[in-house]
Amino acid sequence: MSHQLIRAFRRVGRTDRALMRRSASLPASRADDALMALSRSANKSRLWWVVAALLATRKGETRRAALRGVVAIAGASAAANLVGKPLFPRRRPAEEEVPMHRRLRKRPTSSSFPSGHSASAAAFATAVTMESPRAGLAVAPLALAVAYSRVHTGVHWPSDVGVGLSIGVGVGLATRHWWPLHDDVPGRTAHDAEAPEMVDGEDMLVVVNPSSGVATHDPTDEVLFAWPKAALIYPDPKQDLRAQLEAEIDARGTVRALGVAGGDGTVAAVASIAAEHDLPLALIPAGTLNHFARDVGVRAMPDADAATEVGNAVGIDLGEVRIDGPDNGFSGAPGGEAPGPGPGPGGYRADHRWFVNTASLGGYPEMVRLREKLQQRHPKWPSAAIALARTLRNAKPLTVRLNGKRTQVWLLFVGNGTYAPKGFAPSRRPALDTGLLDIRYLRADLPYSRARFLIAMITRSLAASHVYQELDLPELEVELLDGNRRVATDGEVGPLGNRFRFRSRPSALTIYRL
Repeated sequence: MSHQLIRAFRRVGRTDRALMRRSASLPASRADDALMALSRSANKSRLWWVVAALLATRKGETRRAALRGVVAIAGASAAANLVGKPLFPRRRPAEEEVPMHRRLRKRPTSSSFPSGHSASAAAFATAVTMESPRAGLAVAPLALAVAYSRVHTGVHWPSDVGVGLSIGVGVGLATRHWWPLHDDVPGRTAHDAEAPEMVDGEDMLVVVNPSSGVATHDPTDEVLFAWPKAALIYPDPKQDLRAQLEAEIDARGTVRALGVAGGDGTVAAVASIAAEHDLPLALIPAGTLNHFARDVGVRAMPDADAATEVGNAVGIDLGEVRIDGPDNGFSGAPGGEAPGPGPGPGGYRADHRWFVNTASLGGYPEMVRLREKLQQRHPKWPSAAIALARTLRNAKPLTVRLNGKRTQVWLLFVGNGTYAPKGFAPSRRPALDTGLLDIRYLRADLPYSRARFLIAMITRSLAASHVYQELDLPELEVELLDGNRRVATDGEVGPLGNRFRFRSRPSALTIYRL
């Protein structure tokens, strides 16, 4: 080690001790107990998980901020605890460096450098601020307090905290590398559409799903505020929602518009009936992520209310998939649509589904099925994480023909419209009227395809990768050559099939928006 480096380390050590002495000389106050409690609450990032849960209760940017913050914590914790501490072992400050009343009863025994608490705090605050500056203003002071508490309680040197903060900020900013920020600009469409003015929702039929999104939030009051004269129906778990809605439309006779308050799965079901009956659709986002509402530009109930009051609407594309497969007792075509020709020779039938966001084959439908099973005993988010891990571990390739070309794939993604950015994490649709499907698939017929895909994803070189393919096409024929699989549309698992025809349906849906 060079003499210059040794002198630099000694200067850092002297500065650390001087700052520790200054901190230790502060008079005793109630702040001591508060900082000790705050430091303990951040163990294993428990404090940030609580804050993320609170942020996630609100839709839109705060929920996205919570999700980005949790991802950033995972990266910062790995960088600090799994990389930094083993590479740079350092003794922690002696207990005598701080007064007795400040010392933590259970002192950590790992390397002092860098501070994992500071890294996680800075990563979470940085990620939250990028998505929601207002939430960041509240979180950032808390993060700085956690970082300082590690010096105040004598378990870290100030330089440990400074480097930890730098790691956290860097990891938080780096999340944009794989997960671009959403600009909250609605998808554009050149297709204006005619729709009646729905003053107070007269002659309007609205599907309300209290089970969508946060379990404690029932959107009924929002619907009644926007459309007090509308007729409300709730999904009956004993029957298909589309069939239920079809029956209501037939029974009422005069229905000039449909409305929906729920998540993307509920929205897709109601949108399919709106398209089939040529009825305009009004949307109140009430799900967990509300991808479709975000792309359309309906952020909350006031947006939907204002658009229906003046009859402002646009035409947007829908995706459609025709499914040919065994007659396995699946209850007809989704949405109450005509179930097609019914059982054919050999017990086969044809179904078809609309989708507003995405459809997929491969690992994702299996993950959804496992998640729904786990949700019977566990909360939604842990269930989703467990299901994803198990699915990736047990994934098996599909042998298929894509538009007549034989190949093997791990998974296939089909988007309703062209998504941005290109790569493995599509997040938004700049346009809603392209007349194209966004097709992405991971090949399984090349050696080490999953490892090569992971490396390309980390380095953001998927565009040059041979294992990951991206196409924009008006339609796609998929034929399975090794049995039957289920298709997932907008997160809902559909019937078994071995032949799937995906196609874009331009301007199939009229939707209210300003």
